[in-house]
Amino acid sequence: MHKNFRTLVKTALILVYVVIIAGAVVRMTGSGMGCPDWPKCFGYYIPPTEASELEFKPNFEYKKGIVIIKDEALLVAKTKFSSGNALNSSNWEAYTKHDYAVYNPVHTWVEYINRLSGALSGIPILIFTVMSFWFWRKNSWIPILSVLILFSMGFQAWLGKTVVDSNLSPYKITIHMVMALVIVALILYLIYITKTNKRPFKYNAFFYKLLVFSSVLTLIQIVLGTQVRQFVDEQIKALGYGTNALWLNDAPITFYIHRSFSILVLAVNFFLLYLNRKHHLKHNKLNGVIVLLILETITGIAMANFNFPFGSQSLHIVLASILFGFQFYLILEASKPKNKIETL
Repeated sequence: MHKNFRTLVKTALILVYVVIIAGAVVRMTGSGMGCPDWPKCFGYYIPPTEASELEFKPNFEYKKGIVIIKDEALLVAKTKFSSGNALNSSNWEAYTKHDYAVYNPVHTWVEYINRLSGALSGIPILIFTVMSFWFWRKNSWIPILSVLILFSMGFQAWLGKTVVDSNLSPYKITIHMVMALVIVALILYLIYITKTNKRPFKYNAFFYKLLVFSSVLTLIQIVLGTQVRQFVDEQIKALGYGTNALWLNDAPITFYIHRSFSILVLAVNFFLLYLNRKHHLKHNKLNGVIVLLILETITGIAMANFNFPFGSQSLHIVLASILFGFQFYLILEASKPKNKIETL
């Protein structure tokens, strides 16, 4: 039971990161409104593949909620009905949550796959939540965390709906991303407390405090980065894709703080690497943190100096989320050992 439980939790973590990657691809391709409604896509569980499928069809049986595009606007079927030779406006109502009414098959299917990956990630979470109650007497934190993760996934799904309904409001996209990191942290903590043979790391108070400080710096950097990303999103809306060289024109002060702040983040983490080797703490995951930070810096330089090469913004976001996971788990491993450790 214990082995299967941990396998499911680790699978869920991988799938959550797959969702983050899929979301980054959505951002990279500009496919966020590929499905203008939620949870269905143009009213279908499986979205259309051609624009003609969204045109009014005479003598066709429509189901409630089916969406068509008419005169550059979305119309939603009020109820199930069979159409006549001409469109009867009494059977339809305007989609009022936003005025986006464009069909692009690539964008639609990229966004749809993103949603499928989100639904897929919920399956192992639901299963291990049910299984978690077998561990209630041994460690009550296991079912508590499992239920919290399950509810967090539900909340994240609702946030996804608000993002679509808002026509990709930048601050709602940011909240959606932050919530994904919260879910990652909860799953990592569950993985940590269910590990039966914890490696006995040497505790160093200064190293631990500096590691926490470093993680806080990273979170601040992520928040600053999301603010810069919001600015870029607004620039894209105003100027369009293909105008990459103009996206950082009149950049806000947060961009320059974010760029300069990366030097401090790198310096602190290299000092942590030095302390780790000096005191033989054996936190090998810190090497991964350094690699991720270097890659983050490279992608950041590429965006700022080479006009956002294709995929650089998405890779920057994915690397930041993986970096967060590494640092959070390092904090768990570097924390002061408890006198009494609950095991399964």
